[in-house]
Amino acid sequence: MGIALGAGLITGLLLLFLREYLNSHGYESAWTVINNLFFQDISVEEGKHAIGIFYIIGQLFINCLQLIIVPMIFSSIAIAMCQISDTKKLGRISGKTLLGFLATSICAMIVAIICGFITYHLGLFNVSISGNGASQVASSGNPLMVILDAVPNNIGTVLITNGRVIAVVFLGVVMGLCINKLEAEILIIKKLFIDLNNVITVFLNYVIYNFGPIAVFVLISRTFAVYGVEHLRPAFAYLATVTIAASICLIFLYSSFIYITTGLNPIIFMKKITKVALLAVSAASSAAALSLNLKTTTEELGVSEDIASFVLPLGMTINMNGTAIMQVVGTLFVAASAGYKVTLGNMLLIAILALIASVGTPSAPGSSMIVLFTVISGMGYNNDATLIAYALLLAINRPMDMYTTSLNVIGDAATALVVSKSEGTLDIEKYNS
Repeated sequence: MGIALGAGLITGLLLLFLREYLNSHGYESAWTVINNLFFQDISVEEGKHAIGIFYIIGQLFINCLQLIIVPMIFSSIAIAMCQISDTKKLGRISGKTLLGFLATSICAMIVAIICGFITYHLGLFNVSISGNGASQVASSGNPLMVILDAVPNNIGTVLITNGRVIAVVFLGVVMGLCINKLEAEILIIKKLFIDLNNVITVFLNYVIYNFGPIAVFVLISRTFAVYGVEHLRPAFAYLATVTIAASICLIFLYSSFIYITTGLNPIIFMKKITKVALLAVSAASSAAALSLNLKTTTEELGVSEDIASFVLPLGMTINMNGTAIMQVVGTLFVAASAGYKVTLGNMLLIAILALIASVGTPSAPGSSMIVLFTVISGMGYNNDATLIAYALLLAINRPMDMYTTSLNVIGDAATALVVSKSEGTLDIEKYNS
């Protein structure tokens, strides 16, 4: 994975420079041919007659990972609930998990507020926004709808889509607890879940270790080729602020969280979780990295399977520290660009809205920008310049979406580690090996 990432970065930079050179020297048609052959999204109108080799390979990899999201979450959580005979233990695990998510989220919001506040008052968010309109804006809804969505009224609609992960978690918990209650009276369904989980493991091993490095190289290279300098230059302050805030959390927040709560060496954790972060970066999706995250936390970090199977799928949906940071800074950027004055009180409200809105964010590339519009609307930022600034963020979102996704998955793994250690189920020797 590391070699593939490095090769992808080098190739991507070369492609970026090639694109800039061809477009600035009157060879736009040559770049169009290259783009249509390798990088063009063939699912849109512009790619109707393109080949898009890199796009196809990258999308096949992401599709393979997303293919098993629902059965993997459903079966793993159901099995975990079956194995927990003590209902008080389940209550403890749930409470510790939510407390860990909340603690890291509050710290991440504080970091985002401080970094955003400094950048805003230095005037670095005062980007010149020009234009007479914005492209179609994503629809928004009440963030509290996530509570209703957690309990479905039709099991079929939940199991045929990847967009309702919390509902899948709920169904898995209910199914597992019911099987647990019946004990010896029901054995076939439990065995079916175990067999399904074994099949998923074999499939994942092949996809991740055989197809993964190729896909990471392709995804990183295509990102640089598609998103050129003209998209990154106008909002460098936004990109830099999100990067700094996320890096502070990545380096200091999670390390401190692990050391203070477990006494373990956080450097070991960071080394072992790196490949999960790399996969999350390349795919820009927490869902795509979930399978590798489960495998790494249990086989290398020593977290018990029942805790990992509960904490990680839940965290994939409700523990979105990186996404929330991006939304705080993004809202400040939009407000400053659109001419709104932002006070410290406004920033606190933005942070609260971002934290609530990030819960239930679909773990798919680009979904964070849909939630961002919810925060912008909730703050009452709605003039024409706001829509233009939002459209600008849409254009440059991909690099930040990739980076902050790694923060999300690392936070899930760190919480699983802490919960497992507190329950006395962490394999210390496996962690230190």
